[in-house]
This record gives sequence, C-alpha cells and structure tokens, in this order.
Amino acid sequence: MAGHHPPPAPAPPYGAPAHGPPQYRYAPPRRPPRRTAGGTVAGIIGGLAALGVLAILGFSVFGANGGIGSRTGSAYGGTATRATATDNKLYTSGPLTPARCSLPPIGPTAASMRRFMDALSGCLDASWSRQFRKIDVRFDPPKRVFWQEPGRSPCGTYPSPGASAFYCPVNNTMYVGLRHIVETSGGEPLTHFAVFARVIAHEYGHHVQDRAGILVYGHQEMEKADVATRTQASRRIELQAQCFAGAFLGAERSTLPMTREQYVAMILDVRGRGDERLPPDQRDHGSGRSYAGWVVKGFKGRGLAACNTWTVPASEVS
Repeated sequence: MAGHHPPPAPAPPYGAPAHGPPQYRYAPPRRPPRRTAGGTVAGIIGGLAALGVLAILGFSVFGANGGIGSRTGSAYGGTATRATATDNKLYTSGPLTPARCSLPPIGPTAASMRRFMDALSGCLDASWSRQFRKIDVRFDPPKRVFWQEPGRSPCGTYPSPGASAFYCPVNNTMYVGLRHIVETSGGEPLTHFAVFARVIAHEYGHHVQDRAGILVYGHQEMEKADVATRTQASRRIELQAQCFAGAFLGAERSTLPMTREQYVAMILDVRGRGDERLPPDQRDHGSGRSYAGWVVKGFKGRGLAACNTWTVPASEVS
C-alpha cells in the first residue's frame, strides 16, 4: 500500500547486545572474574596487583589534589542526526554538581540492598536533574524496578543468565535484581559499595542518554545492516554510560567514602567485564581496558564533554 511504512524496530534494552536474543546485562554474558573473600581478582585479571592495573590503564586519580535531540512519542518516536550525539548540548553543561550523596551500608539481605539502591537513585535524580537545568532542558527521572522474582518488562523478560541490570527505554525504567547484582559480581564483598553503585549509575546513564536524545541516534546506527557499524554504535553507547557513571561517582567523592580500596575494587570489576575475547559480531560493550578507562575518564571530573564517545577514533571505543 502506498505510504505504508513498517513499524520501527523495538528499542533494545540497554545494555543488551545489538544482536541476537535479548540478554539483559551491563556487561557481556560471561563469568565475571572470581574473587576471594578479600576481593582479589583471579582468572582474567590474573596476578596483577591493584596498583599495577591502574598503571596499565594509564590513570592516577589519587595522590595529587586530586544540541539536545527532540523526541516525540515513545522512546524512539522520532529521528536524530549525528549532531544529536556528537554535539549534544549536554556536553556544554560542565562537571556534575555534587549532590552530597550519603549511602547506607549494604547488608546481606535484599531489603538492605533496596535501601542502598533507593538512596543512590535519589542522589542520581538530584544530580542529573540539576545538570539538565543548567542547559534549560526538562529532565524526568527514570522509573525503577528493583526485583527479587522473575518478571517481564516491555523490553522482555528477566532475569537473564549472568546479568543483573538493564535500562528499558520503552518505559524509561531501570531494572535491577536485588540479589542478582551481588551474584553477578563474582563474589564481591558487600563492603565494596562502589562496585554496585557503578552498576546503578551506569544504567541511569542510559536514561540520561535517552533524555538527551543520544539513544535515538545510537538506535538508528544499530539498525544498520553492517555488523561493524552496529557493534561500534553499541560500544559508544555503553562506554558513554560508563563515563557518565564515573562522572557521578567522581562528583560525590567528598561524601561517598571512595577510598583507594573502593576505587581499585570498582576498576578491577569493570576491567574484568570486557568483551575482547568474544567474536567480533558480539563485541558490543568494549574491551576491559575501554570499559574501565571510560569510567576513570568520567571520574576525573573535567566535565561531560569528556564523555563524548561519538567523536573519538574507533580505537578508543574498541
């Protein structure tokens, strides 16, 4: 029929892969690095000492003083140009203003993890709402579902093996498993709160991308036939969410106890979640070096322009 157009492809759950059946995760679906009770990484990271890993990444944070895309309808109801991602107005907003976040300790119960997530989500709401006000753009915080039992979202069912969290742009909602976030951490000690906070801040980062219109453009790129184009677009989305997470945690370092131990635990965790060992058509999140490196880039607190993954060479989002 003349004028008839097929319906747009459904929005993928972030960070799900750009191909294959939905797998709700913020990292590739493989076994995370194993840890001892003290948090020492075994397996992928091998015997590298924590400071050695920081040196390999080429970063040192401790020691020294230390156009918004318009959208209509649902998450992908409109279209976006490349400028929506490369020249987004959000990049001009500077560093995040501290919300003076304070978090309760995490205990062994799901109720304790829920209290932690609720408090952290409130801090993220305050921080990102303030950031969007700087550029005179309305910001509606995401809805959240902190689940214990299997369920269904507009992006599909959960849980998925080896995964704990995802963002569904169809209903602007973060989904996080209260117990799964611990199970997929490879036995991370609960005292290492930064590991779990990074997961929430990452999924929240996808909502920031959604509100800024960046996901519209990313989704369009991920619909292209060329596998390399699709996977690279997915990596640029995921690594930017990593950077946004780092920017939040860096802004809050005066009130959140981001000690060297916390910081190193977080970096080791994300470093071990790289997808460099997967086949090329499944490399949709980034190598361990990139996955950790973009967190650090945001954490260093030089403004959101540093999180523009859309203008850097492909080698920086490998």
